[in-house]
Amino acid sequence: MTGPGAAADVIRLATYNIHASVGRDGRHDAGRIAGVINELAADVVALQEVQSRREEPDALEFLAAETGMTGIPGITMLREDGSYGNALLTRMPLLDTRKIDLSFPRREPRGAIDVTLAAHGRRLRIVATHLGLRPAERRHQIDMLLTRLDRDDPTPTALMGDLNEWFLWGRPLRRLHRCFGATPAPATFPSHWPLFALDRMWVKPLHRLRRLGVHDSPLARCASDHLPLVALLDA
Repeated sequence: MTGPGAAADVIRLATYNIHASVGRDGRHDAGRIAGVINELAADVVALQEVQSRREEPDALEFLAAETGMTGIPGITMLREDGSYGNALLTRMPLLDTRKIDLSFPRREPRGAIDVTLAAHGRRLRIVATHLGLRPAERRHQIDMLLTRLDRDDPTPTALMGDLNEWFLWGRPLRRLHRCFGATPAPATFPSHWPLFALDRMWVKPLHRLRRLGVHDSPLARCASDHLPLVALLDA
């Protein structure tokens, strides 16, 4: 199954930090986020900063209903007023799901969603994450992720999310390039004038990656402080 309007020989992936559905105007509007996700027409969308408050409809359930996709939660914080963390939306059948705890001492809890999907009769692994703000934290988290990624595993794999890495050739990125191969790094943040490539995606094997770019629409520029990153893969 592919996203609406997608070619049958292509898998469309996206990663999007939705900033708790708060736009550049300071207004909370999950409907705008759903609108951007529908513009992406993706088969799989990794989401970061998904926040649900107890007095409001569940954010992931709302986005899944508005987009016609299946939601997979990756909550990293449970609070008195609700939850916060990562999520995944998919149109593809789910074969397996795992959670990876990437928390670092005395820092905000972090994690990753690690799923295997059925993509055109083949297995596809997706690891979706949101890394920490400090360099030592990110180095620790990359170490943990790489221990979960078996270099000899033939399953096509995509690692994506908000890596919070401001320097294109920082140590964590160099390690990921060695594992996956170097990939483009278009700027996604801030959404109104993108300067930094905080949102990233790697694909193994690299030759499956056809295209990687930013989804820059009027709605995307106002719905969140990040723009979505979108990749096309050979099916």
